[in-house]
Amino acid sequence: MSVAPAELEKTDVEPVTDPDVPWITLVWNDPVNLMSYVTYVFESYFGYPRSKAEKLMMDVHRRGRAVVSNGSRDEMERDTEAMHEYGLWATFQKDA
Repeated sequence: MSVAPAELEKTDVEPVTDPDVPWITLVWNDPVNLMSYVTYVFESYFGYPRSKAEKLMMDVHRRGRAVVSNGSRDEMERDTEAMHEYGLWATFQKDA
Protein backbone atom coordinates (compact mmCIF):
# COMPACT_ATOMS: atom_id res chain seq x y z
CA MET A 1 0.00 0.00 0.00
CA SER A 2 1.37 3.39 -0.99
CA VAL A 3 0.54 6.62 0.80
CA ALA A 4 0.62 9.86 -1.15
CA PRO A 5 2.72 12.60 0.40
CA ALA A 6 0.65 15.23 2.14
CA GLU A 7 0.22 18.39 0.18
CA LEU A 8 1.82 21.37 1.78
CA GLU A 9 -0.50 24.24 2.32
CA LYS A 10 0.75 27.26 0.44
CA THR A 11 -0.02 30.71 1.66
CA ASP A 12 0.37 33.96 -0.15
CA VAL A 13 1.65 35.80 2.87
CA GLU A 14 4.61 38.04 2.30
CA PRO A 15 7.32 37.94 4.93
CA VAL A 16 7.22 40.76 7.42
CA THR A 17 10.20 43.00 6.94
CA ASP A 18 11.20 45.70 9.32
CA PRO A 19 12.25 48.68 7.26
CA ASP A 20 15.64 50.07 8.07
CA VAL A 21 14.13 52.88 10.06
CA PRO A 22 16.49 55.65 10.94
CA TRP A 23 18.96 54.90 13.68
CA ILE A 24 20.56 57.39 16.03
CA THR A 25 23.85 57.72 17.86
CA LEU A 26 23.63 59.01 21.40
CA VAL A 27 26.51 60.46 23.38
CA TRP A 28 26.05 60.22 27.15
CA ASN A 29 27.35 62.42 29.93
CA ASP A 30 30.35 61.14 31.83
CA PRO A 31 32.44 62.46 34.72
CA VAL A 32 35.70 62.27 32.78
CA ASN A 33 35.68 64.36 29.60
CA LEU A 34 35.85 68.15 29.63
CA MET A 35 33.10 70.06 27.88
CA SER A 36 35.69 71.68 25.59
CA TYR A 37 36.94 68.23 24.56
CA VAL A 38 33.42 66.98 23.77
CA THR A 39 32.85 70.09 21.64
CA TYR A 40 36.17 69.42 19.87
CA VAL A 41 35.14 65.82 19.11
CA PHE A 42 31.82 66.90 17.61
CA GLU A 43 33.56 69.51 15.46
CA SER A 44 36.37 67.18 14.40
CA TYR A 45 34.54 63.95 13.71
CA PHE A 46 31.16 65.18 12.49
CA GLY A 47 32.37 68.45 10.99
CA TYR A 48 29.75 70.41 12.92
CA PRO A 49 30.19 74.17 13.23
CA ARG A 50 31.19 75.31 16.71
CA SER A 51 27.67 76.57 17.54
CA LYS A 52 26.08 73.17 16.82
CA ALA A 53 28.89 71.28 18.56
CA GLU A 54 28.49 73.45 21.66
CA LYS A 55 24.70 73.02 21.68
CA LEU A 56 25.07 69.23 21.50
CA MET A 57 27.74 69.30 24.22
CA MET A 58 25.41 71.31 26.47
CA ASP A 59 22.62 68.78 25.84
CA VAL A 60 25.01 66.03 26.94
CA HIS A 61 25.99 68.05 30.00
CA ARG A 62 22.51 69.24 31.09
CA ARG A 63 20.21 66.48 29.83
CA GLY A 64 22.61 63.60 30.22
CA ARG A 65 22.69 62.73 26.54
CA ALA A 66 22.39 64.09 23.01
CA VAL A 67 21.54 62.64 19.62
CA VAL A 68 24.66 63.46 17.62
CA SER A 69 23.91 61.69 14.33
CA ASN A 70 21.24 59.69 12.51
CA GLY A 71 21.21 57.37 9.53
CA SER A 72 21.47 53.69 8.72
CA ARG A 73 22.42 51.10 11.32
CA ASP A 74 25.85 50.63 9.75
CA GLU A 75 26.54 54.37 9.85
CA MET A 76 25.45 54.60 13.48
CA GLU A 77 27.60 51.63 14.47
CA ARG A 78 30.55 53.39 12.83
CA ASP A 79 29.80 56.69 14.58
CA THR A 80 29.40 54.96 17.95
CA GLU A 81 32.73 53.17 17.55
CA ALA A 82 34.36 56.46 16.59
CA MET A 83 33.00 58.12 19.74
CA HIS A 84 34.45 55.24 21.78
CA GLU A 85 37.83 55.79 20.12
CA TYR A 86 37.65 59.43 21.27
CA GLY A 87 36.90 58.19 24.80
CA LEU A 88 33.24 59.22 24.86
CA TRP A 89 30.41 57.03 26.12
CA ALA A 90 28.09 56.44 23.15
CA THR A 91 25.38 54.03 22.09
CA PHE A 92 23.15 53.61 19.03
CA GLN A 93 19.53 52.58 18.69
CA LYS A 94 16.54 52.70 16.39
CA ASP A 95 14.98 56.12 16.27
CA ALA A 96 11.53 55.99 17.84
